[in-house]
Amino acid sequence: ASITLGKWGMLHKDYLLKHKKVLFATLLAEGKLWQYLADIDTEAQQMFDMLVEQMQESEGVTEKLKEENQMEWVCRIQNIEAKTREIVATELIYN
Repeated sequence: ASITLGKWGMLHKDYLLKHKKVLFATLLAEGKLWQYLADIDTEAQQMFDMLVEQMQESEGVTEKLKEENQMEWVCRIQNIEAKTREIVATELIYN
């Protein structure tokens, strides 16, 4: 079975190669690297989706706003996604 990594898994792989070489080599030698990275990828994407949803709710970024002022909605969504990427990267990817 082939494992395809998303952006989070690839970012974490690059991080391991640069900063955690022993862990990378150990996981690779044990045949566990790709599943480990796939699990990180899944966990990071789930965390990202959940945080975006929570922030949208707490900051009032709604479908109503999208209908009434699409540019404002886009700006606020992009801001939420940028903050969320930073949180996920700090908590899971570069850790």
